[in-house]
Amino acid sequence: MTISTTIKSIQDIMRQDAGVDGDAQRISQLVWMMFLKIFDDNEEVYEWDDAYESPIPDGLRWRDWAADDEGITGDGLLDFVNNELFPAFKDLSLAPGSDPRGFIVQELFADSYNYMKSGTLMRQVINKINEIDFNDQKERHLFNDIYEKILRDLQSAGNAGEYYTPRAVTQFMTDMVNPQLGQIVLDPACGTGGFLVCALEHMKKQAGGADEWQTLEANLRAVEKKPLPHMLAVTNLFLHQVSVPNVARDNALTRKPYRSYTDADRVDIVLTNPPFGGTEEPGVESGFPATFRTKETADLFLVLVMHLLKQGGQAAIVLPDGFLFGEGVKTRIKEKLLDECNLHTIVRLPNGVFAPYTGINTNLLFFRKGEPTEAIWYFEHPMPGDRKAYSKTRPISIEEFELEKAWWDDREENEYAWRVTREEIEARGYNLDIKNPYEEAQLRVDPAILLARYEEQLAAAQATRTALKETLAAALAETEANHA
Repeated sequence: MTISTTIKSIQDIMRQDAGVDGDAQRISQLVWMMFLKIFDDNEEVYEWDDAYESPIPDGLRWRDWAADDEGITGDGLLDFVNNELFPAFKDLSLAPGSDPRGFIVQELFADSYNYMKSGTLMRQVINKINEIDFNDQKERHLFNDIYEKILRDLQSAGNAGEYYTPRAVTQFMTDMVNPQLGQIVLDPACGTGGFLVCALEHMKKQAGGADEWQTLEANLRAVEKKPLPHMLAVTNLFLHQVSVPNVARDNALTRKPYRSYTDADRVDIVLTNPPFGGTEEPGVESGFPATFRTKETADLFLVLVMHLLKQGGQAAIVLPDGFLFGEGVKTRIKEKLLDECNLHTIVRLPNGVFAPYTGINTNLLFFRKGEPTEAIWYFEHPMPGDRKAYSKTRPISIEEFELEKAWWDDREENEYAWRVTREEIEARGYNLDIKNPYEEAQLRVDPAILLARYEEQLAAAQATRTALKETLAAALAETEANHA
């Protein structure tokens, strides 16, 4: 049975359970169980070191209660999970200096729940999970692809869709920022961990030995405040062989007072898609300088990102159109951005890239801290000609970004790209919502010229119809002559 078929079977079993309601709960249930199986498979590798001791108490490791397909089931299994497993994980006895993996287990289960009401169906799910060997590199690779699909399924799970950024977008942003081994990479609103995984995959080619891999692991940092995406992100990194994922379960906007950050907290690279269109709980903005206080989450994240970057550090961030043309606090934030950073590129994405979660138009902002902006290059990403909109089944693809990549290092204005100076931006009151002048030029064409073009097209269409009629008439005449 293929891994894809196994996952589908698991989802079908869960749909029979009265306690699991909807995609979000189904995914949450699946992931905590997958996490324990992946953790246990990883421990088989860690145990090659005789000094290794599991942070999970005896009797609670996956191998102890789940690995035997004929093992505990029914009400006994349900009682064990609800009254022994979960309480023990939520209250693990961990001394300072303990294996950090233990703290990860404790943190992950602090807000996890067992939604299943049938121990018999749970045993069926466990047996299906046991069919996957996460120490088999081929199966692990295949499951990575399946996990991407699970994350995409979040887009149809109500607000849970906000946690998933299309892989093509995270990949393109990472490729253009080009993180290097030894650099600290941060995502302060990491969702399901897509940017961290892309950065990991990008840099692991540079990590030749165990010491370099440990450096790479230690330099991947993230924060996520919501329990479901936090669990998804940690599991995602475990899948990619990160032994101790550094994903804090917290709100980056309130984790530390703005003014208390020091050089030791600063990072080389920020890759992020902060939540937008919503507001934070009352008082969150009070931790920021008065000039930049706002209830708009994305704006606060941008201020924080600028603050956390080292001099010379780079960032790529997803922001909505509203930030580009917004006034008031947004204007002051944009002025700060252009004064302290070189906002060298804005990629304007087509509508629907984040559908169905949101139809808001979005932009990718790339900047480097430490030098002011002299000019901004804009690139309007075109919608593929074979469609009118993106969809869950036909999302934006990484191949589409070859257009930007070919232009990136040798920039010239063209039908997709244009350059705007700092002086022009200041004259516009820091309104960055600057339309493609190529399209505007098309719209400004003399109506008489447009009418002439239209008449030429009509004449060409008429000529085609006439030629087609003549061809059909000739064919019909030949057919009648053959039958005569």
